[in-house]
Amino acid sequence: MGDTGKRPAYEFVDMNTRGAGAVATAFANQVAYCEAGGAPVTARVVAGIAAVVAGGAGGEFARRIREWEGAPLADALPLRVAGGLHALHLSGAAPELAPIYAGEAADDAAVIARVFAAHEAALLPWLDGPPQTNEAGRSANFIAAMLWLAERGLPARFECLEIGSSAGINLMLARYRYDLGGVVVGPEAPVMDFAPEWRGAPPPLRDIAIIAARGCDVAPVDLTDPAQALRLKAYIWPEHRVRFDRMDAAIRAASQQAPDLVAANAADFVEAELAKPQEAGTVRLLMHSIVWQYVPEDQQARVTAAMEAAGAKASAERPLAWVKVEADRTVHRHALTVRFWPGGAEEVQLAWSHPHGADVEWLP
Repeated sequence: MGDTGKRPAYEFVDMNTRGAGAVATAFANQVAYCEAGGAPVTARVVAGIAAVVAGGAGGEFARRIREWEGAPLADALPLRVAGGLHALHLSGAAPELAPIYAGEAADDAAVIARVFAAHEAALLPWLDGPPQTNEAGRSANFIAAMLWLAERGLPARFECLEIGSSAGINLMLARYRYDLGGVVVGPEAPVMDFAPEWRGAPPPLRDIAIIAARGCDVAPVDLTDPAQALRLKAYIWPEHRVRFDRMDAAIRAASQQAPDLVAANAADFVEAELAKPQEAGTVRLLMHSIVWQYVPEDQQARVTAAMEAAGAKASAERPLAWVKVEADRTVHRHALTVRFWPGGAEEVQLAWSHPHGADVEWLP
């Protein structure tokens, strides 16, 4: 392995930090995050990229990274770049990357600098938008939250709305089967099975039904388009082989019946959906996972205001819920939280969750 220098530890900083030093901090944090998450190859790739950027090489592509005008941590800049390199590797366009992804010895920075130079035109568009990390395993959290809501006395029928849906893989959650600490939910012939390592008591056992699932993304991905599917696969960390199998299963499922997915930003979508009539005896549930950090602050405020306004009008027959799986950067973990109306609308944390659905620590 090439010498990319000492790997720094995770540093807690404001996600919106910009300016001098912010790019280096973002890459150092991503290296630490990957190493802590059992992704040494991805950590190595990100460290190699950081070395090229810090060394002043890499042409126009590296210059844009080095002089990033936004907030590199909030923009997930390291993962944008890593996704572009992974796509070149998956497609076979940059065979010189193979030793790095195979965990073999290489001068990482030198290899990556050459790839930057040879594939600059292909890599530059990867800087134009945040990663789209659609992971089906996260849907287990949404199901567990629905079980908890039903146990609290809300109707057991759910109309799901998702923001940041990417390819809509989690919109197909009713087609999956889940073993949640021994509590089994889902069809007999599922598209996929999930059995996350469960710690703590199991969620309550209830019969629930998902009557609709609709989502939005600013740049929806069509899983049936091989080029778009490759882009989504490029954001999967290469260490996580099971996620590639899940992606292939999701592609087959989308080919049979496409998820209900529209192009829209989060605020416009939520406001429009909440304005529609709600069926009695059904919970209208907003859900999202590892997406809130990518939603601009003004849209976050609009989504929150729309949910609270709709919550003020919610009733026992037409309740509203908000389920999130998002990063808690104060403890470097991901929290499953719920708010619901009527009921005080106080946020309740139900679990700590692995970002890719590998394990769940149930708290209630």
